[in-house]
Amino acid sequence: FFFSSRRRHTRYIGDWSSDVCSSDLPLGQILAAGLLNSKYGRSAMVDSIEQASSQVIHEMERYLNTLGTLAAVTPLLGLLGTVVGMIRVFSEIMLQGTGNANALAGGISEALITTAAGLSVAIPSFVFYRYFMRKVDSLILTLEQESGKLVDALHSDRQVEIK
Repeated sequence: FFFSSRRRHTRYIGDWSSDVCSSDLPLGQILAAGLLNSKYGRSAMVDSIEQASSQVIHEMERYLNTLGTLAAVTPLLGLLGTVVGMIRVFSEIMLQGTGNANALAGGISEALITTAAGLSVAIPSFVFYRYFMRKVDSLILTLEQESGKLVDALHSDRQVEIK
């Protein structure tokens, strides 16, 4: 009787873990990888969880580098526009002198607009980059804790606290 019920339980875990593997849930992918390899011992289970975790983490961080690069580069592009605008102002001063304010206004306006445009893109980009980095870091911590609980529940004698 014990072995037949254990076999049904193992089959249920295997079916469940393969269903979760096909889903896009990060925790599900990690736990399913661990469950599929739990019968091979603790170290095989931990290795499979680490491998699945690295793939999941890579997927979660996929667009963060682009967002961080955008946040870092846009102020520099604004500064470049400022420099180009000031070059235009000094070229007008060379050609017409300092007496014609209308001739200088175009270059000054260009410098101010490009600075504002660069900062208006950079500031929100940096805020969102930091927000999503923190969000991914907290998700990674949760993934580590929950996968550790699974390993302990299946390959340890101590009690595991379930939330």
